[in-house]
Amino acid sequence: MSRSRGFSEEKRGKTRLIIKLPQHLVSRCFLLLLASAATSAQSHQFHPPEPGVNLGDTSFLDGVAGPGWMVEQIADASRSTQIADSSGQTAAVPANNAIIGLTHIAWFSQRQILHAWYGPEVLLLPGYVHAGNQGSVGGLGDLIVSPLILQWKEWKFGRIRLQQRVDFDFFLPTGQYQRTSKVNLSSHAFEANPYYAVTVFPAKHWETSWRIHYLWNSVNHAPPLASALRSTQAGQALFFCSTLSHALPHKIWFGANGYYLKQITNPSVNGVQLTGSPEQIGAIGPGALWDLGHFNLYANFYHELSAVNRPEGNKVVLRVQWLPGRKASDSKAN
Repeated sequence: MSRSRGFSEEKRGKTRLIIKLPQHLVSRCFLLLLASAATSAQSHQFHPPEPGVNLGDTSFLDGVAGPGWMVEQIADASRSTQIADSSGQTAAVPANNAIIGLTHIAWFSQRQILHAWYGPEVLLLPGYVHAGNQGSVGGLGDLIVSPLILQWKEWKFGRIRLQQRVDFDFFLPTGQYQRTSKVNLSSHAFEANPYYAVTVFPAKHWETSWRIHYLWNSVNHAPPLASALRSTQAGQALFFCSTLSHALPHKIWFGANGYYLKQITNPSVNGVQLTGSPEQIGAIGPGALWDLGHFNLYANFYHELSAVNRPEGNKVVLRVQWLPGRKASDSKAN
């Protein structure tokens, strides 16, 4: 969920295309491209990529939400033309383009648990990816569900105000996946992806939002045949999305948005850990939010940098959020 007292939230993103959000699908394609020539004897050269996750699909006022329904549509378009190795050195590769259309539905009850409104959510992740000479694919990515979201009311510490939420997301391997294909929209593995989101209003007309995630990946016992492997498992990771924005006239928020991902454990192939192969990526760019009452419109741009063991490029995210039960008084307070 993501914003607004009439409700809110967004998720992640992510599609396995990746979102497990967008960007990652491209990552998977790039790394498979590098590994497709590997043989069993060379399996140690293959780096199992992280699945697609919410990198930049949520942004301003992310921790603000309230009882009721929230429905939103996210369009995430990314393009990568280079990939970074374990030392951070980049090399040009055929352009990889991905488009994701994430549909997110969430609901919060008026009742409370631990003094927080609670509810579930579900995310559908249709997408299309063109991975250069590796081919292209379109269809549904993995289903994302959360049986429990907890959203707390606004807390005040002097003049500082904040709203916060915890969410327990799970990625179910239901998306398009074929072992004979070098390009897939699913990671063919189960993932747990809980997160904590908070929005702080440090001063009048200013906000900063942070969504901090943990990611755990299960084993894929049927990796693409081109990898010549029996099993793969991506490492655990920590990542976050963050913003700093200022309220302008007409309920427009404008500022900076960014994200950062760091792999914290080694990935594995055929049950053997690959040392010294962590993934890393950062991004920053401008963004804006227009609060129209029952609707919120977002636009975010990201330029990636500091990539390690993954592709690097640019991303644009457009998002429309509908809050059908929202009252005029629930609009984002400046």
